Amino acid sequence: MMRGRSLVSAFPLEGFVVLYLLAYLPNVMITRLVSTTPHAGLGRPLTGLETLPASLIVSLVLTYLFIWLSGWHRDANAVQIAGRRIPVPTRYTLMSGVGTSLVLFTVPLSFTIPDVSIPFIQLLMRGDVLVIAPLVDMAFGRKVRWWSWVALAMVLVALCITLLDRGGLKLPPLAILTVVLYTVGYFMRLWVMTKISKSGDPASVRRYFVEEKVIALPLSVVVLGLISASGIGGQSGELEWGFFAVWSDPVMWPLFWIGCTLTVISVLAIIILLDPRENAYCVPLERAASLVAGVGGAVLLAWFWGLAMPRTAELIGAGILIAAIVLLSIAPRLSQRQARAETN
Repeated sequence: MMRGRSLVSAFPLEGFVVLYLLAYLPNVMITRLVSTTPHAGLGRPLTGLETLPASLIVSLVLTYLFIWLSGWHRDANAVQIAGRRIPVPTRYTLMSGVGTSLVLFTVPLSFTIPDVSIPFIQLLMRGDVLVIAPLVDMAFGRKVRWWSWVALAMVLVALCITLLDRGGLKLPPLAILTVVLYTVGYFMRLWVMTKISKSGDPASVRRYFVEEKVIALPLSVVVLGLISASGIGGQSGELEWGFFAVWSDPVMWPLFWIGCTLTVISVLAIIILLDPRENAYCVPLERAASLVAGVGGAVLLAWFWGLAMPRTAELIGAGILIAAIVLLSIAPRLSQRQARAETN
């Protein structure tokens, strides 16, 4: 089930990017609605530290079910415990799992920070990662083609436009911590991916996904609890509600769907990022798609639920990123066509 080259290679990379965007859109919208709509029992919207524990735990359970039912666990490194084969990470996938745990909780958390728009926080987080991507490529001696550099420059321009429009960063402490942890986590993840798994082998994709997630998901819940308990952002008192009271609350239904979409996103993201092409190509595709979903979700929330419309500069930034996606999709094909013509 879902094994072999049919999953990873027969479907074009851009197709996975479209599916990724479609899964990300409801994730963004539901997360933002839950964190902006007053809760009947509390009299105020729920915070990220109240909504994240349940959605991450749901994603953990669904991901483990996917790993088992899909058969992907058979490709992973494992140990025998009581006659059962239990997947375990190697030292490299353990490192990636630690980095991924930071990404897993910072992304949904970024959608819930008061007075920080989704497009802005996404542009900021994606801009950091897109700077890192070609640096990782160069560190491993991988060629970065001209269209990847151009797309990277376009993303940086979009980031600068938005920052100038806002007059700088001006972020609350929790938002700054979110951006820093996200960037560190993504750097760790890209470094390990490039070192051991960007080969184009479908079995390598399955192995990496399993070994990374068996450590990343439970660790993300633990890290979230530590941050909440630390009192950063004045939200330490919300931990008990987020981990315990939420399970009997009606809000659990939207949190369940957040966890479902997060699981789908994680599978599609690993397929995109482990494509054998350079990080400066794959990362902008994956990151820009998530940003477009974030901006699109913000616009739909403004139209149908009365939330604030994204600023003009944020919409311009999203437009630049869409153009970057088009460039990354078309330029490699034109280059291959030209190379074949020159050969013939």
